[in-house]
Parts: sequence; structure tokens; C-alpha cells
Amino acid sequence: MPGSVGRLMKLCRTQLATAGLVAPMLAFAPEAGWPQGTPQPSLGLQSPAQQSVPARPEPQQIEPPPSPRDENPGLINEIGKLFEKSKSLLPPLKSPAETTDDAANKGGGDALSNLARPSIMVSGRAACLVAANGAPDCKAGADRLCQSKGYKEGKSLDTDAAEKCSPKVYVPGYKRQPGDCKTENYVTRALCQ
Repeated sequence: MPGSVGRLMKLCRTQLATAGLVAPMLAFAPEAGWPQGTPQPSLGLQSPAQQSVPARPEPQQIEPPPSPRDENPGLINEIGKLFEKSKSLLPPLKSPAETTDDAANKGGGDALSNLARPSIMVSGRAACLVAANGAPDCKAGADRLCQSKGYKEGKSLDTDAAEKCSPKVYVPGYKRQPGDCKTENYVTRALCQ
């Protein structure tokens, strides 16, 4: 089965390549088709006396396009002129070495040193603290997870949440109250430096 699919794909590619080669030829020689006044041959069988060989058209000379750009004002030429004008309006591009030197000179040395330090992903489980607005603060949890593995700080990559309830919720017949359970968030994976 996979062999037949491969052969089918190969056949499709060759057919597309052939069509890609023939289409431009037809576009440049539209007169090479059947003339309008001559009846086209039918697809049925014909005797050798009825068959006729179509006359071949004479090869046509294809003129090269004019070389100067100013002679042919078209859309492509206008876009080219626009790009040439924009080069003078935009500042020149800097090489990567020049860019890093500029960043280091402007006080971006800390950011560059962070890029140079290798980072490693660690797995574990550290609780996220609850911030003043009630949302979980997982940055502190990621820092604790990374510090437990011997790193300085971290960024959380993956978190998990669990519901923690008081034991009385599990007593049969107890009706659950709004304050009986709370959701705790944990950092399970962090990127440490």
C-alpha cells in the first residue's frame, strides 16, 4: 500500500512539472492553436485518407524586453522606485555585533548576561503564594522550586491546581459550606537560571 501511494505521488509530481513547462509555452504562442475557420478533427476513428497533418506555424521571433527601466512605466517599475526612495529615508541596518555593543554601552549588560547564562528546566512541586488581590503568585513558587534544586531564580512553565478541604466535608450527611474548601496552586515545572 505505501508503495502505491509513493508511485501515485511521483506520478502527480511529474504531471505537475510537465504542466508547469507547457503552460508558459502556450502563453507565448497563442497563435499555435487550431485556426477558427478550420474544422477540428473528431476524436473518433478516421481512415488514413481523411487524416490530415496540420501545418506547422513558422517559428516566431521573440523580442527581448526593453532594457532601460524608464521606457516601461508599470507597476513593478513604480514599486522598484519606491524601494529606492525608501533606502534614503530609513536608517542603515547594524550588524549583530554593533547591536550587542550598543546594548552593552546603554546599560543592557544585565540583559545580555541573562542571555548568555544557560537555563535548565526542572520538575517538582512548590506552592504558589496568594497575592493581595487573591490571585496566585507563582513567581515566588518558581523561585523556591529552582532554589531547592540549587539555582538562583526561575520562571514558571507549568502549574497545577488542587482543592483542599477540611475533614468535616467528608463526613456523611454534612452539607458543604462556602468556606470549607479552597483552591491551592502549585508550580510543577520551572525554567531555572
